[in-house]
Amino acid sequence: MQGGAMAAKLITSTANPLIKEAKKLWERRYREKTKLFLIEGYRELSYALKRKYPLRTLLICPELFLGVNEPALIQDALQKGAQIVECSEVIFRSFSYRDRPDGLLAIAHQAPLLLKDLPRTSNPFFVIAEAIEKPGNLGTILRSSDAVGVDGVVVCDRCTDIYNPNVVRASVGTLFTVPVVEAKGDEVMQWLREQGIQIVAATPSAKKLFTEVDLTQKVAIIVGTEQVGLSSKWLDEADLQVKIPMQGTADSLNVATATTLLLYEVLRQRAC
Repeated sequence: MQGGAMAAKLITSTANPLIKEAKKLWERRYREKTKLFLIEGYRELSYALKRKYPLRTLLICPELFLGVNEPALIQDALQKGAQIVECSEVIFRSFSYRDRPDGLLAIAHQAPLLLKDLPRTSNPFFVIAEAIEKPGNLGTILRSSDAVGVDGVVVCDRCTDIYNPNVVRASVGTLFTVPVVEAKGDEVMQWLREQGIQIVAATPSAKKLFTEVDLTQKVAIIVGTEQVGLSSKWLDEADLQVKIPMQGTADSLNVATATTLLLYEVLRQRAC
């Protein structure tokens, strides 16, 4: 085994309680009950470890490793308090949520943030995602948010939880590089007003294009659900409503795609 004495035992049975726990953490109800979740993949775990995210158990399968850097990651996890457990390939594949697992999956403690934990900057830039339904979209929003350097993402009135394995996977680990908060919509609105942050709502019914408004000041970009968009309370509360031009038959873009365009417009304006 790579890593020598780093693993205390080899699991070869699906009846093992640890394997049963890993499988149950696919379920939202069990994640919420235990305050645990799964992180799978070298890149995702690398980001989590760099941010000192609390890993409880790291399950490994050396037969599935893709490179030569895994032992260093395992050693880092061990030094930061994680238990290291080796699994046979058959067992690892039984709880992996990837088509091509790379032999690294952690059971981690959830570490939720509050609105007061978000960074205070002179010219804040936030994303507010209301009731996003699909984990892949939420993960992509996190990835785009990391790319443009937002100060934080707030998921309000959630449909999917940020600890869904598919959110972690779609975010490619940026769940751990961007401050993320879950909160109620009314609480978020009050917080934005207290901070003097301009609320910009994305909606196809807006009269102004997103490139026609000033996004260089304190700003929070608000995006809504995949099917119906933003709720009326956010549209009513918004300082500005903006739209993305559409030339085809569809009247709107996928929420993650739309969010990415809006975020890069903020970045473009602030770079000018």
